[in-house]
Amino acid sequence: MDTLEVNGAILAYEVYGSGEPALLIHGALIADSLMPLVKEPILSEKFSLILYHRRGYGSSSRTKSSTSIAQQAADSKALLHHLGIPRAHMLGHSLGACIALQLTLEDTDIVHSLALLEPALIIGSSGPSYRDSLQQGWQRFRNENPEQLVDEFLQSRFGKGYRTALEQILPGAFDQAVADASTAFEQEIPALLAWSFGEGEASRIRQPVLAIYGSESIALWARFGETQRLMLDWFPNIQGFLLPGAAHGLQMQNPRGMAEALSDFWSRHPIQR
Repeated sequence: MDTLEVNGAILAYEVYGSGEPALLIHGALIADSLMPLVKEPILSEKFSLILYHRRGYGSSSRTKSSTSIAQQAADSKALLHHLGIPRAHMLGHSLGACIALQLTLEDTDIVHSLALLEPALIIGSSGPSYRDSLQQGWQRFRNENPEQLVDEFLQSRFGKGYRTALEQILPGAFDQAVADASTAFEQEIPALLAWSFGEGEASRIRQPVLAIYGSESIALWARFGETQRLMLDWFPNIQGFLLPGAAHGLQMQNPRGMAEALSDFWSRHPIQR
C-alpha cells in the first residue's frame, strides 16, 4: 500500500480502478471490510475506488490517544487533497459512515454523494440501549479476553457462523480485528459516544444519499431498522435500499448485490454533468 503522513499519523491507502472517484471509509475492527467491493468489475471498471486503513488499523500507524470523529473526517479530506481530488462520491460503513457524515457537514463541496451503510448513529428509542452497549464494551475490554470480546461483537452484528464466511472472503480478517481491537474499543467508542448527529444535522445535507441496510440486520438488532427509518425521514434527498442475504457485514456478505446498488446510484448521480 502507498502511505501518506497526515495530522500526526501515517495512513496506508490504495486506489483501484478508474473513473469518477469514490472514497470508501471502513467501520470498526475490520480494516479491509470494503475490499470485496474492489473485486467487483461493475465498480472497478467504472469508478476509481480509494481504500485506506484508518489511523490505528492495519498498515496505518497506531495512535495512543482517542481520535475524534472530526479528526477522522480531517484524515479523509487530507487523503483526497493528497490525491488531487476536489470532489468525490463518499461511502461509509458503520462508524465509517459517521465519519463521512461529519466530513459532509464540515466541507460540503468535497462530497458529491453519500452511501451510508448502516451508520453507527446513536438515535431514536434504541439510542440509549445502544449507548449502554458501547459503554459496556469499552469497560469490558480492559478486563476481558480481546478475542472473545471481538467475536461477541461481530456475532451480534453479522450473525451466527459469520467467522467461516469472513475467513473465506477476507482471510486473516478476524486475527487482524483482534490486533486492532484496542483502537476500536479504547479510542473509537469514546469518540463515537462524544459525537452528536440528529435530525438537525441531517436536514443540512443536500447531497444525494443512499441508505443501505441488510435484510437480516433487523432480526439481530432492532436499532438497525429504526436507524434506517429515521434516516429516510430526516435526509432531504435520500433513497433506501435493502440488501438481501446480508446483516451488518453487508458488502462482505453480499458484495455483488452491494456493488450493483452502488454502481446504479453513482451512475445516476455523476460528478461530471
